[in-house]
Amino acid sequence: MSKSRSSSVLPSSGRGLKPNIFNASLCVILGTLVVLKPEFLSAPSIFSLLNNIAIVGSVALAMALITMSGNVLSLSLGVTTGAAAMVFSALSGHGAVVAVLGTVIFSIAVVGVQGFIVGYFRANPIIVSIAALGLTAGFAEITAGGRTIYAGQRLLGWLSSNVYGVPMTILVFIVAALLVEIMLLRTRFGRKLIMVGSNVRAADAAGLVVWKVVVGVYACAGLLVGLAAIMLAARYGMANMEFGLGYDYQAIAAVLVGGIFIGGGEGSATRAVTGMTLLAVLSSVVVLYGVSSEYQALVLGLVVLISVLLQRKKS
Repeated sequence: MSKSRSSSVLPSSGRGLKPNIFNASLCVILGTLVVLKPEFLSAPSIFSLLNNIAIVGSVALAMALITMSGNVLSLSLGVTTGAAAMVFSALSGHGAVVAVLGTVIFSIAVVGVQGFIVGYFRANPIIVSIAALGLTAGFAEITAGGRTIYAGQRLLGWLSSNVYGVPMTILVFIVAALLVEIMLLRTRFGRKLIMVGSNVRAADAAGLVVWKVVVGVYACAGLLVGLAAIMLAARYGMANMEFGLGYDYQAIAAVLVGGIFIGGGEGSATRAVTGMTLLAVLSSVVVLYGVSSEYQALVLGLVVLISVLLQRKKS
């Protein structure tokens, strides 16, 4: 099949997904609970919530891309975020350009190599991510000697600044989400991503070099993880390997609650952001209502389970 022929069979991204009734119901419930707790709407509470959404949401966007490409999920994005935050903190004394570029290159390399192994060798993505988790965590611990690395305060002042009252992290996240959405909906690479996720054999038959698409997807995911790491280090002014813990689960939960099909081939950045926002608001609400930590986990797990059960593969 010629290249011109293959371009005609490339599908659009998952724009045609049906509205999620469960998510709409969840929005109504959370909205009611928020109204009954006015303190939720205070400026410190809102900014804290938005900062959490921006950091973990970037990891969720990365997870969404990997999932939509048909590679299920990655269990190494959280530890990569922590390690990249350490890289940023270590390089922060050399200026913003060096710190940002070094962090992004590190995260793209770590996640991109996984994409090469998964795409070129057709290795199991879950197994590859588990191996990457151990290797990344071990390398970071050995290199840092188990220490917390503190970032330069001059650089942090710029990254922690506000633009017309809006935190810089929120603006970075919004721009990242918009760019991911545009890539999925308007670019040839986005259509290739969706096609590979929908049916890898059909993608092969259409003349796509599947492993290159997969590497590109993982590289984009690595870039998003790098952004999350920069925002994380900027928020706390330091980093260690405990940073990023639990981000994998939260990102996976956001992908599922957002309605992105776990089998690949369907989804959008909007859905990932929606899922992340719903989960962040849910977590804040249960804390405000004094729900104990074990029941908080139970509520979150129940919401994720219902979302999985309600998933339907597009015919």
